[in-house]
Amino acid sequence: MPSSVRGIDHIGITVPDIEKATLFFERAFDAQVLYHSVDAQTDNIDQPAQQHTLKLFPGTKIHAIRMLVMPHGPGIELFEMHGPEQGMPARASDFGLQHFAVYVDDFDKAIAAFTAAGGEMFTAPKPLTFPDEKGEGNAFCYGQTPWGSIVELICWPTPMPYEKTTNLRRWKP
Repeated sequence: MPSSVRGIDHIGITVPDIEKATLFFERAFDAQVLYHSVDAQTDNIDQPAQQHTLKLFPGTKIHAIRMLVMPHGPGIELFEMHGPEQGMPARASDFGLQHFAVYVDDFDKAIAAFTAAGGEMFTAPKPLTFPDEKGEGNAFCYGQTPWGSIVELICWPTPMPYEKTTNLRRWKP
């Protein structure tokens, strides 16, 4: 029986300021606003229903939700929420979603856009070092958005060694 799973549709990110976050994604990754699910000016959301649906901490209010599209790949759904108990973004060592990766063709250009948009890089690009990922020009680096989410920039122009042992492939824009 064929799988009913097709792939990742979007990732959701809670941000402290949806306007600033949107501007960051537009400047850093050429994202565009697809639509506004919830607009802060109209308050077109059933807050109690969302408390239940998303298991929000009591008293949390959703101010805005917006769907962005990137040039290729899944969408990014931004949530601006404010509540009595909000934690810092996860670190790579914490359980749960810890980063998302953006495929780039030119690290210098991508890093310049990322930092100009307010992001901070952790390191310069480094070669992919896992045995199944190594290859000429295959590289990655990590950075952090202005609100603390971790983003990986990655590029692998050379086929990876794992490709010799399976017909399965990583998704590549």
